[in-house]
This record gives sequence, C-alpha cells and structure tokens, in this order.
Amino acid sequence: MALACDDCVNGTIHKGEPAGTEELLHGLNTYIIGNRTTPKAIIVLYSDIFGLPLPNNKLIADAYAASNPSYLVYLPDFFDGDPAPLTLADTLLPVDAAKQSKLKLYTGILTAAPGFLMWMRRHKAGPSDKACQEFLGKLRRATLGDGLKVGIAGFCWGGKYALRAGLEGSMIEISGEKVPLVDAAVGLHPSHVAVPADVETLVVPTSFGWGVEDSGVKFEQKAEIEALQERVRKEGRKVPEMEHRVYTPGRHGFAVRGNPEDPAERKALEDSEKQVLEWFGRWLL
Repeated sequence: MALACDDCVNGTIHKGEPAGTEELLHGLNTYIIGNRTTPKAIIVLYSDIFGLPLPNNKLIADAYAASNPSYLVYLPDFFDGDPAPLTLADTLLPVDAAKQSKLKLYTGILTAAPGFLMWMRRHKAGPSDKACQEFLGKLRRATLGDGLKVGIAGFCWGGKYALRAGLEGSMIEISGEKVPLVDAAVGLHPSHVAVPADVETLVVPTSFGWGVEDSGVKFEQKAEIEALQERVRKEGRKVPEMEHRVYTPGRHGFAVRGNPEDPAERKALEDSEKQVLEWFGRWLL
C-alpha cells in the first residue's frame, strides 16, 4: 500500500461558489459543468484526496468549462463518498507557517494520523485504479459513437491514475477494435507514480507538471521518466508526444491548493491551469 505524502493533506482552501451540479453518472456521484447539449470534448478530473468537498476541485472544473464552450467537464467522486476530511487540509502546512506553533503542528498530526491511516487502508492503489478505469470505460463506450474525445487531468493522488488511464494495458475493446480509455492525459504533481509500470507503455499524448520544491513527489522523477521515454524510443517502440513542465517553487499541491495571496504560488496555479487547457486544446479539439 502506498502511503500518501504529508503535503497531500495540506494547503489553501480557495474561495468561490462552484456553478455546477452533482449527479449520478456511470455509477459515481459526479460534479458536472459545461456544455451538456453539443460538447465537442469531455474533460474528466481525478482530484486530490479531498475530492468533491474541497471547493478548489470544483472551481478548477468550472475554470476548464469556462475556457471553451465546447467542453463538458466531469469531476467524479472516485472515493465513493469517502474523501479525506477537509480538517486535514491545513494541519501540516498552514498558509502562514510562522503563525503555527510546533505544539499545534505536532498535536494536529497526532490527532489526524489514526483516521488518515484508516482512510489509506480503504483506498489502496488497486481499488482506486479500478474505480477510475471503470468510469472511463463506461464513458468511452457511451460517447465514442458521438465522436467525442476524452481527456483526463489528475492532481496529486489522482495524477497516478490519470497517467495509468493512458496506458496500453488500459485499452478496451469496442466493436472488435482496441481503443484507449482517453485521448490525452495530464498529471500534475502526481503522487506514487511507479516507474516504469505507470508510464512505460503510454499510448496517448501526456503532459506532466513537476514542482522543484515538491516534498511529496521527487523532482528527480522527471528525469527518470524522460530517460525511460528516450530508451523506449531507441528500442524502436512508438512513444506518444510528451511534455514536462516545471514549476518554482512548486510546493506539493501547487495546481490545486497553492496560496493565491502568494505571487509565486498564484503564478503556479494560473500556469498549471494554462498547461492543462493548452494540452487539451491541442489534442481534444
């Protein structure tokens, strides 16, 4: 079982009123926003561990939908009503660490640890991957005839599973033909990525976002994956187009829970949003 990094349960909760609705879709409660009648592409989000209760995740979905009238955006509850509690969000890394005493920090950790470890046991990698792929499989079967392309963006916890959705081994058979679950993928500060298992056989264009000061995801993994992709090319195997973008300071969670009051973190929030939209604009539309 992979353990969540400390910074996966940290960060800023953003202000804003989500504009979408929650509905049952392909077996999962799903936040939906965007063009429901004549969409040209669907964007699926695999959130961090806080899921739908964290306003940030819904506001990201809203921003994607607002960026282009052709998008329909889905934020499924891959935790099936059991996300990590929001009380953990600012326990370990408050917006202003100087205002938090060591006693308060350690007390918060000790209080949160037992419940969080139990949550981790309920959401191991296997079931998390299965929930994502089953949803995408149903979505793909339901929309392929309409010519809709599907992209997935994953953050922190969800980054690993967004990448795995683009693997050759994740492809499904429809009308006798093997097709990928998605047409493009983005993984931002993806936690617990297994190299080579989660990235070696990617068959769709994939964009990565890495933080230089990410305490939850080793920045060195960027070079490791790039070297792997180059080796695969030299072996004569086809490698879809990839990109790796770097964020500074890039604390873990920078694309979801960065502090918008801090200029550097605000820039990372805005630039990571642009990264996703540019990638999907290129491959989905």
